[in-house]
Amino acid sequence: MPTILAIPFRREYPSFPRPLEVEVGRGGGRLSEADIEIGDHPRADLPGQACDQLGNQMDLGAGQILVLGFLAGVFIAFGSIAFLVVMAVPEGAVPFGILQAAAGLAFSGGLLLVIVAGAELFTGNTLMLGRWYAGQSPLSAILKAWAPAWIGNLAGSIFVVALFIAAGGHEAGEGLLASAALDTGGEKTAKGAGAIFASGILANMLVCLAVWMTFAARTVQGKIIALVPPIATFVAAGLEHSVANMSLIPMGLAMVWLGEPGADPALTMGGLLVNLLWSTLGNIVGGGIIAAAYWFSYDREA
Repeated sequence: MPTILAIPFRREYPSFPRPLEVEVGRGGGRLSEADIEIGDHPRADLPGQACDQLGNQMDLGAGQILVLGFLAGVFIAFGSIAFLVVMAVPEGAVPFGILQAAAGLAFSGGLLLVIVAGAELFTGNTLMLGRWYAGQSPLSAILKAWAPAWIGNLAGSIFVVALFIAAGGHEAGEGLLASAALDTGGEKTAKGAGAIFASGILANMLVCLAVWMTFAARTVQGKIIALVPPIATFVAAGLEHSVANMSLIPMGLAMVWLGEPGADPALTMGGLLVNLLWSTLGNIVGGGIIAAAYWFSYDREA
């Protein structure tokens, strides 16, 4: 009888593959590439795999989700800082499309940290709706997993913004970074509720597509290739991602409180709350659309 050798990984988040199982012959011996399945997961297997991995996340305690949500907020805020650094150029110095594309690529590093290091990102966790569609989890359990993730994301985002300002990071580029923060925060808070909601749907469709594709990849390199294009696209298009806005808008608000000139009148605490409300709702719908489409198409029973 061959022996099953299980090579375990840490707790299964979407970024981590399942424990690798290979058969070792009766005499043991060195493993070769032929002994190990190294290809990407087939598309038809992804709903079942996603259900398992998302279920493992839902099994975490509220405190664990809160801490991992805090880390996700920190990671996304790092991406927001990278975005603002790229955007901190004199007006008209770089063509619009090139600047937006570069900023999108810079921001994608934040999502890469979430996926590879492992953290609880509220927007990616909207894919948990697939477990509801599959009849594996009640909606109440999904909401209980979402709440501490969202709160942790917000706390981590504010933490990084506060430290970045305390470190004087907002003074970079002779005021250009502060201006970029004001412009970004003002643009986001000046939008109407309907525009934020629609933009939030599109943003999280792309984010959840990125997460979904990382389920297929077995290697870090594969996850990077899967992740970067959709994330860079939503950022370049200026779409509304609630967790990114938890750092981008507060950064702009902090510039207002520090007396930086040129702020949009809409850049207020009220504007922040309105944006987070409608972008969160839009993100839920966007993630739900992706989850529903794939569970319906490939494995309704997951």
